[in-house]
Amino acid sequence: MGRNSRGFLFFEVINSKGVNSKGRGRGVLALILNLAYNVLEVSFKLTSSRYMDNKPTKGKYVEILLRSPKTVFSNKDVALMWRAEAENAVRVRLNSYVRSGKLIRVHRGIYAKDKNYNRFELATRIYTPAYISFETVLTRTGINFQYYGNIFVATYVTREIEVHGQKISFVRMKDYVLSNTTGIEHADGIATATKERAFLDRIYISKDYHFDNLDVLDWDKVFEIVPIYHNKRMEKKVRTYFEHYKSTQSNKIENI
Repeated sequence: MGRNSRGFLFFEVINSKGVNSKGRGRGVLALILNLAYNVLEVSFKLTSSRYMDNKPTKGKYVEILLRSPKTVFSNKDVALMWRAEAENAVRVRLNSYVRSGKLIRVHRGIYAKDKNYNRFELATRIYTPAYISFETVLTRTGINFQYYGNIFVATYVTREIEVHGQKISFVRMKDYVLSNTTGIEHADGIATATKERAFLDRIYISKDYHFDNLDVLDWDKVFEIVPIYHNKRMEKKVRTYFEHYKSTQSNKIENI
């Protein structure tokens, strides 16, 4: 075995009429391995070349962000978009754009094109993984009637912060619940719980909670999602809410 003038591996193949007595099998295998190696090396060179060609040139970095459908960006988001390997270099460039007014910093490590950024998008980028849930979804879907100004987010910490006058409440969930995407929808880069998932998230966190309107729930979906929480107390509580819902439906029919 050796290398040819192009640097590719080659295997010496001697047929049955030559000196090699180990047969044609090894010769064929060597030829296949040689071809496979050459294909892989060419593929790697093409991929590397394409990667380098797609890296932005000087002056184009901010344009990539401004053309993006995203309204907020984390350092990691930007590093991926710029195909940058040095995170420190990304931070330096972003800080330069902030100083020049091309971007604004909305939170530590989070940047936006301008002050018209999507608040829900920001709320799910500060801590990840995260998704919009609890009262934010319950109110918007008619399960709760009381208005809440806070944006409620399920993530791995419990914390409340305020950004540009907007309060964001982060609620800690167990890792196995947070990582399960059942009942979570993704749209425009924002992960949001369905009304059934938000309903269950609140029961999971709160032992006793009053919901104003359970009529809008799809109970088949509720019982489909509930096993992800691995919580017997919660399962009993959901059954209690369901029985209450059925009794109210019966009363409505009787009063017709």
